[in-house]
Amino acid sequence: MTRTTHRPGQQDPDPSTLHRAFVASLTGTALEWYDFAVYSATAALVFGRLFFPSANPLTSTLLAFSTYAVGYLSRPLGGFVFGRLGDVIGRKKVLVTTLVLIGTATLLIGLLPTYSAIGPAAPVVLVLLRFAQGVGVGGEWGGAVLLTSEFGDTRRRGFWASAAQVGPPVGNLMANGVLAGLGVMLSESQFLAWGWRVAFLLSGVLVAFGLWIRLKLEETPVFKAMEAAHSRPEAPIREVFTTQPRALVASILSRIAPDVLYAMFTVFILTYATDHLGMSRGSALTTVLIGSGLQVFLMPLAGALSDRVNRRKLYLGAAVAAGIWPFIFFPMVAAAGHGRWFMLALGVIVGLVIHALMYGPQAAFIAEQFSPRLRYTGSSLAYTLAGVVGGAIAPLLFTALLGTFHTWQPLAAYIAVTAALTVAGVLLGRDADHAEDAEFTRSLARAEAQTVATR
Repeated sequence: MTRTTHRPGQQDPDPSTLHRAFVASLTGTALEWYDFAVYSATAALVFGRLFFPSANPLTSTLLAFSTYAVGYLSRPLGGFVFGRLGDVIGRKKVLVTTLVLIGTATLLIGLLPTYSAIGPAAPVVLVLLRFAQGVGVGGEWGGAVLLTSEFGDTRRRGFWASAAQVGPPVGNLMANGVLAGLGVMLSESQFLAWGWRVAFLLSGVLVAFGLWIRLKLEETPVFKAMEAAHSRPEAPIREVFTTQPRALVASILSRIAPDVLYAMFTVFILTYATDHLGMSRGSALTTVLIGSGLQVFLMPLAGALSDRVNRRKLYLGAAVAAGIWPFIFFPMVAAAGHGRWFMLALGVIVGLVIHALMYGPQAAFIAEQFSPRLRYTGSSLAYTLAGVVGGAIAPLLFTALLGTFHTWQPLAAYIAVTAALTVAGVLLGRDADHAEDAEFTRSLARAEAQTVATR
């Protein structure tokens, strides 16, 4: 049985506080990924025609996916700004701000006139709103991870930190569920005219719920102790780059393959299934819906498993599998004949299971690479910088490679290369150091006690 790790000088949170932290972490990242998944799906299905009209459908799709990439390219700005603030002013304040920013940008996308109404201004404003989404997301993930891992037992960090990792499949499930429902209820012309907007406008409900949860939550014990002991970093970004470059490189590389694999099996697969396999939009969305539903349970299970086995070895094995699976998936679907939908669904599920075995433990793995006082900044920088070379360009590259070579082999080779980079990152990283965490909290407790004694 897992032994509880007590923080000297700090009270262990009651179960209700820990559960609220888990829900607060999950709801924020679920909203983040609901917004991103709605954008991703509509970029694949309708944005090319509505905001980037062209005589060549491939050109329209490429332009739509380029705005998808903007959301990743702007993440480092959010990581730099909000990551630093998270280590300076606190986790809770930053997480409330990022939630409002992401939600507002998504609502405005739902209200944005299309190219036919306002001309070139439509794609320009769309890009700006997508940029704002990315900035908010860049500061969200690191704080969401720490929200639960700093309340919970360090020896169960894989499970508690997985709350932030459950957000993507929950958000993706909600987004594709809403889009699939709209696709069933509405005709093609109705969906293109106004139906897609409903999915964006519904994010307002999620924002309200997320804010209600987060505003009721206390600041994490670790940050409160840092604040009381006056040990908050003054220049956390500089400290990460100068004192922990290996941790940053390892964390960045470890994130690349999961991002690319997720982009394949939740974003690009919609275009591949509809344009190259001849399936309907609803059928393609259903496969993603099933896979995302399973990931809701797989993420915390993978996080908990990583607490019981070596986290790095689990991550490493999944990264190797990520490089191999596409070479099985594409021929399997192509040869399926009348059972093609079933084989597509099976392929997506296996791909997302492999992804979960990396992504579930990922939050804990990355947090453990950095010293406790720099974890918000370090985790945020790793998350956002990896997104630029991983998830940002993946749908664009998949589309360009398939459009150029008209075969699946370059797509599989691309995923294999990213898997090799992630293997290198995991090997470069370190295992959890629970003694470091214990000593950090003890030193904060001593400093806090000395501060109180001198008053």
